[in-house]
Amino acid sequence: MERGMNRFSVPKVLGDMISLLPAYPGSVLFVSALNVILTPRLPEDVREMILGKQLRLTIMDARLDFNFVWTKGGFVAGWGNVEPDMIISASAYDFYQLSRREEDPDTLFFSRRLVMAGDTELGLVLKNTIDAMDLNVFELVKSVPVRKFLELIPGYKKP
Repeated sequence: MERGMNRFSVPKVLGDMISLLPAYPGSVLFVSALNVILTPRLPEDVREMILGKQLRLTIMDARLDFNFVWTKGGFVAGWGNVEPDMIISASAYDFYQLSRREEDPDTLFFSRRLVMAGDTELGLVLKNTIDAMDLNVFELVKSVPVRKFLELIPGYKKP
């Protein structure tokens, strides 16, 4: 990763290569992880609010989009040609820091490193819901359900 302005970023040449990949397979993997990590923890009122909402997570420096929608059965991968109700964008490193709770989403938002577009009320509900969860993505990898999910991935090696 390149280092600039005291932050790491995906090198442009790598971002250019990643942007050539089809979005759908990555979105399928992304929603699989969301369903293991978030679905069991989502309150019923939040589930109702996000029902049928088209969401997109964009990793700006990697030029990578994850499109997904909440259905009654969980998160489902979406197609890139649908206009999302909400887009959340940041760099790979900023998402990494958020996932480890090393950076506050409000700080990133007000420094314009985390961008929300579209239905901001929806974005705030999701942000507040995730903030309320005692959730460290990297700690979850140690849990039995997540380990079993990872073991299904070809080539995965146990730590």
